[in-house]
Amino acid sequence: MILGISASGRVIERNETGLLLKGITEEFVKFILENTGEPSEYISLNGKKILGCQGCLKCAPDNICKLDDDWAEIRDRIFKASAIVFGAPNYYGTINAVGHAFLERFFSLRHRGKFKLLGKPNVIVSVGTGEASPVEDFIKSVFRSNYMAEPIGILRVKGLAQCYTCGFGANCPAGAVVGRHGFLNEIRHYHIPRISPENYRNAQIIAKRLGETIRENFG
Repeated sequence: MILGISASGRVIERNETGLLLKGITEEFVKFILENTGEPSEYISLNGKKILGCQGCLKCAPDNICKLDDDWAEIRDRIFKASAIVFGAPNYYGTINAVGHAFLERFFSLRHRGKFKLLGKPNVIVSVGTGEASPVEDFIKSVFRSNYMAEPIGILRVKGLAQCYTCGFGANCPAGAVVGRHGFLNEIRHYHIPRISPENYRNAQIIAKRLGETIRENFG
């Protein structure tokens, strides 16, 4: 089973024509899962209680985090999964807070040389500028510190500014909409950026590689 995790607080929303308005991270994590040809499970961190690492070191004796929240249940699913697909958005030039907090807790899995995620295959979905970014850098650094496998693929997708759907973007001087289009009476469908078909093609290639890896190693 391949486990997909979206760290975004936004879930998929489309308009009446099917145009994607929100939830790009979820969209592509799910798309990759659906195109591997393998059984999968999807988890959104939206609404989950995920605390950041407290540095208490109570995990040092047994590699089990002692904080009481939703992280442990997801951790156990990661243990059972043959691979993970982890996606997160770029907020203020770095990974979003929930994604950061979630990955911080991987610290509890690597004490005394007992790397519980050793060799775990993975894919990274980075949503933001569409280019290499601190989001994927942070995810990779956490994965590497736990001696997980090098990513089978890294999908970089250009995100959609929240200004397009906040309700005030048409005339907010601080927002992306006015910055790109000037002041508007109304945000029309043709103002909203489309997701490039190339993103889906790249996601499909990564999904195929992931599925083949699972079948070769676990089939």
